[in-house]
Amino acid sequence: MTEATLEKLKILAAAAKYDVSCSSSGTVRRNDGKGVGNTVGGVGICHSFAADGRCIALLKIMLTNYCKYDCAYCVNRRSNDIPRATLSVSEVVDITMEFYRRNYIEGLFLSSGVVRNADYTMERIARIAKDLRTIHRFNGYIHLKSIPGASQELVNEAGRYADRMSVNIEIPREESLRYLAPEKNHQSIFEPMGYIRQGVLQCQEDRKTMRHVPRFVPAGQSTQMIVGATPDTDRDILMASSSLYSMPTMRRVYYSGYVSVNTYDSRLPALKQPPLVRENRLYQADWLMRFYQFKAEEIADDTNPNLDLEVDPKLGWALRHPEAFPVDINRAPYEMILRVPGIGVKSATLIVNARRYRHLNSSHLSKIGVVMKRAKYFITCGELTAGTIADTSPEYVRRILTAPRKLKGESPLQLSLDFS
Repeated sequence: MTEATLEKLKILAAAAKYDVSCSSSGTVRRNDGKGVGNTVGGVGICHSFAADGRCIALLKIMLTNYCKYDCAYCVNRRSNDIPRATLSVSEVVDITMEFYRRNYIEGLFLSSGVVRNADYTMERIARIAKDLRTIHRFNGYIHLKSIPGASQELVNEAGRYADRMSVNIEIPREESLRYLAPEKNHQSIFEPMGYIRQGVLQCQEDRKTMRHVPRFVPAGQSTQMIVGATPDTDRDILMASSSLYSMPTMRRVYYSGYVSVNTYDSRLPALKQPPLVRENRLYQADWLMRFYQFKAEEIADDTNPNLDLEVDPKLGWALRHPEAFPVDINRAPYEMILRVPGIGVKSATLIVNARRYRHLNSSHLSKIGVVMKRAKYFITCGELTAGTIADTSPEYVRRILTAPRKLKGESPLQLSLDFS
């Protein structure tokens, strides 16, 4: 690698760090003995961990950080005076193969600014994936960023060689997007999403009637929304996510706390630091929608459009709906057990299976994995009756569960001095 290529790589790797929508592929691409590398379930993730605890690295770069758009929230916006660089198709391919051979990475995450037009940029991205697969026989993980406004032919070409593709929606509401990025609209974002969905579903239908069908984006698609750059509420964000999850090929919606990269723009909020707690609460709410059978309008309603930053969304819902509790663990349906704070999906399944053989009490629940410090305020089982807990009012439960934790081994007789 030359010094010039290395310098471009540093610039483009730094420019790509704000895109968080790269994830576990969930795909399997085994080596047939003629290629290089493998992609097995869960492998090929940038700075993530496999089931066995291994840290997995992904080459995460931009093809170019030149961009014709001037989006207020983007560090690579056209009006910014920053170092710019562009890698050629052959340079990206060579870097990927060299890094893989040296065991630096297990795959590629490639995004890009938009130069000239969407089709010109998308054609180069597709050609990189094609060259890696067909010329170098690369079987590692490839995640490509689809360019908004690109033609269906080019999106389909890229989808034939990628494991996952993503199109970032960025802002949940059209009005807010037009305010911060007047040159963009949601239609140009949803169109390539539709092309990817159509290609995946068509591939699934073809595989029912034909033995050998080339795979098309086998790991589905993902997207990303920026949190805190606009006045949009958590309800707006979750409603947009819920709508996206109704698409059969949408695997993940990612949330990225806004980083104040363009402080000079008066349209943007003046944040001292990214809203990381809010970002975390949105991920928790997203988990509730995907695995706990919650609806977006239940998690954040008209009365409470923003998530409670003090407690997690599941506990927040329980405190707002005291009429739904206590839940009888030995009789309640699975769907209601899932809504009890301190009980996860695995624990709820074990409870439903175990209670067919015996009457469960709090000791059994602890062995199953239920967090009784939380759950005891919302359930009845065995010796734990409605009158066992003296006070189960939402105010008291909130105060108890949000009280600062004492350090292990801390003595109540020890005087603590604050020298800050």
